[in-house]
Amino acid sequence: MPDSTLSTRMRSFLHALFLVFTAAAGLPAVIGAVPAVEHVVVIGCDGMGSLAFTETNAPVMHRLMREGAHTLRARGVMPTSSSPNWASMIMGAGPEQHGITSNDWLTNKFEIPALEVGPEGMFPTIFRVIREQRPASSIVCVHDWDGFGRLFERGAADHIAWVKGSPNTAEHVIGVIKERKPTFTFIHFDDVDHAGHSFNWKSPTYYKAVELVDGLIGDVLKAVNDAGMGGKTLVLITADHGGIGTKHGGPTIEELEIPWIIHGPGVAKGKVIGSPVNTYDTAATIAWVFGLKPPAVWIGKPVTDAFIAR
Repeated sequence: MPDSTLSTRMRSFLHALFLVFTAAAGLPAVIGAVPAVEHVVVIGCDGMGSLAFTETNAPVMHRLMREGAHTLRARGVMPTSSSPNWASMIMGAGPEQHGITSNDWLTNKFEIPALEVGPEGMFPTIFRVIREQRPASSIVCVHDWDGFGRLFERGAADHIAWVKGSPNTAEHVIGVIKERKPTFTFIHFDDVDHAGHSFNWKSPTYYKAVELVDGLIGDVLKAVNDAGMGGKTLVLITADHGGIGTKHGGPTIEELEIPWIIHGPGVAKGKVIGSPVNTYDTAATIAWVFGLKPPAVWIGKPVTDAFIAR
């Protein structure tokens, strides 16, 4: 959706109208389950399966693990291909519900129909849920892989950019964060997946790509602090799939297991999440944090085990 001062003013007006209506009707305004969270940043690293982590690499993510909550035993969905897994992450459901079973999927080209189709011919995503229930929100998506841009309702976002190369992606989103201070930011990095396909998922080049992205995550976190969002931002880092050899898409644990790292207000420090986590729980967790009602067709559950008991 193109930038527009008019649309921003309209959303602000609608949000104010919503608050007036809920007050008049005696209904509570939307209050998050974690009130201290005003912003959420999701960083998705394509191809960064749990096998990407060693004891010494990725110092930024290891720090976030120590200071927040994490599991390296979260799971994606089958098939372990990009589109089904990115879709499941933001749609709170699996391919059986949203119908995205391959990278060939389009709104008018699919093998099985979605259980529900809303605006733009899409199964409901977290982008749509935030836009509908928090209409004044600033929503941003910057993605390195062009295919990600077809997996969510583009009309729900204020700023969308396809930027090739993870360093360029980081540079772009850092500028947007400082300028807009978004309510919800989704970042997609692709260099780790490229390294896996080109050099093997356990090659030195693959681990160097993980270290590169780790540094970029550190740059993004600095931008969050520089923008005055520090202490009010929940950061969630995860992936779509891992790999084996130079491929993915199959039924091995190396392809299926992904990291799930969460850090910010309300998160338990140093917590290794013991409960099962699936990629579709990501959208459900974001909705829960913001106090939003998830669509009935979602099957994901919020990962409340990652948070301090209230």
